Amino acid sequence: MKLTFYGTRGSIPTPGKNTVKYGGNTACILLEAEGHKLIIDAGTGLKLVGEKLASNNDPVTILLSHNHWDHIQGFPFFIPAYQKDRKINIYSAPTNPVQHQAILEQMDMSTFPVPAKSLAAKINIIPLKNEFKNMPINGFNISSIKINHPNDGLAYKIQYKNKVVAYVTDNEIYSSDNLNTSFSAWVEFLSDVDFLIHDAQYTDSEMPLKLGWGHSSIDQAIELALAAKINKLALYSHAPERTDEALDKIINKIQLNNLQIIASQEGVTHEI
Repeated sequence: MKLTFYGTRGSIPTPGKNTVKYGGNTACILLEAEGHKLIIDAGTGLKLVGEKLASNNDPVTILLSHNHWDHIQGFPFFIPAYQKDRKINIYSAPTNPVQHQAILEQMDMSTFPVPAKSLAAKINIIPLKNEFKNMPINGFNISSIKINHPNDGLAYKIQYKNKVVAYVTDNEIYSSDNLNTSFSAWVEFLSDVDFLIHDAQYTDSEMPLKLGWGHSSIDQAIELALAAKINKLALYSHAPERTDEALDKIINKIQLNNLQIIASQEGVTHEI
């Protein structure tokens, strides 16, 4: 299984000279395994995935963690959505309130010049339940658990053969406002994971002013990865103000022998 980061930034796109290395596009990754493809989240990084997929007519599968704008705002610029008869299946996580059509509704009224009804592709929205186990989606075997985040959403485990990736973004591990999943439940859910992508938007010193916003600190993500005995952790959803230099300093200071830690980096592919 191959994993490529196309968007690693949280909250808002951050183009500029200070984010060239780790990337300024919002949440989007692509999983590939023996011809099967799965896109997770549709932030601005989705535009780059669309450019990659535009040259063929294969069906597209997108799995959404939730509907906050930085996770769906790339879809109006997704080239396959404008290709005649292209099939796009979008698996939509339940939110509070439930809005399974949000990725299309953002294009309606005065917010975007092209309404969703004008898209040429055949788009199918598939509502997901709150939590499920071992659901087959386009060749992958997927399980879910609720994230600790305002308006809710889902984290996912994606298995292909004997390899497992977990995608846990926009998750406040020790939330007091939006606690859906306890620390011990996270450890249990992640116990068989080879590669963990986890929200790490803040530092510990920043957390007191960000409580309730639905994100974790870097140290909290590391704590969870260690408790779950993860082999490799990718810090994800970088804060908009976090520069390449700041991320380099954070990674260089981490010294752990039993856990490989990286900062997720736009355009970089990992073999799982």
